Amino acid sequence: MTAPPRFLLTLPTTGPDADPAPLPEFLTDTRRGRYGAFDAIGEVGRAAEVVGFDGVVAPFAPDAEEPLVVVAGLLRRNRWIHGVAGLHPGIGTPVYSAKLSASLQRFTGDRFGWWPVVDLPPATARAHGDFLEGPDRYARADEFLTIAKGVWEHEDFTYEGRFFQVLAGGFQGPLAGRRFPAVHLSGVSADALELSAKHADVHVFDASDDLDALIADLGGRAAERGRTVASALRLTVAAREDEDEARAVQNVPEHALTGSFEQVAAELRGYADRGVSTFVLEPPPDVAEIYRLGEQLLPLFVREHAHVD
Repeated sequence: MTAPPRFLLTLPTTGPDADPAPLPEFLTDTRRGRYGAFDAIGEVGRAAEVVGFDGVVAPFAPDAEEPLVVVAGLLRRNRWIHGVAGLHPGIGTPVYSAKLSASLQRFTGDRFGWWPVVDLPPATARAHGDFLEGPDRYARADEFLTIAKGVWEHEDFTYEGRFFQVLAGGFQGPLAGRRFPAVHLSGVSADALELSAKHADVHVFDASDDLDALIADLGGRAAERGRTVASALRLTVAAREDEDEARAVQNVPEHALTGSFEQVAAELRGYADRGVSTFVLEPPPDVAEIYRLGEQLLPLFVREHAHVD
């Protein structure tokens, strides 16, 4: 029997849903500042751990909370769950990003992961001070990951590239010896797949992608380098006791995976049979939704998967 897939939960860090207003009914201390935006995100992260999600994802977005801050806070609040933070390779140096991550790995028991966002919309990239365009973005990301891994694994690492240079860098003392953050990447271009084949642990696709062809393409590119890369799928999901109830959920996009718990589990199992080993789920941003998925969907899927294998 093959192992059941991993389930990651997308955190509600974007837009008004990240600002909890009005105050929740259970809150007895109503003094100003006692319950803020991070507390709402923290409740979602705690619920994800309690019900059995493998990890949470804080996406990189122009109108979102800073992913590194969010994930660091959640991992310190929880004991088991993993956290994946979106980051932009053009904003910080690879050495400093690796150093931040080494400390996070020390403080959280190696539960931290990266999701470098390489090909941002031009307006978003420029608003963040990044004017690089085209294939150069992937070349820079390649250098970023090469250097980050180099200083992580070696005490005396030197690299001279087009975008970054390091002379005799490397981690020693308390920063050495930790597990490098699991690298998640995405994209469907040849450049994106080649970057993942070289560096990714997990490549995240969307439901609208040509999944079978892309998984095969990525697998071939990785095999040429003597590597394997896990395939993941990002899905908006709304699951209820029956299909009609699920379709009545408000604010769920038309393309979302919607249906009864059994129907959604069957769809996920179909994707797993096609080579998907990780699901990045984005339910409506409500703690109750997380408990529904964890208590009703995830156990059903694991049971179905075990039965067919």
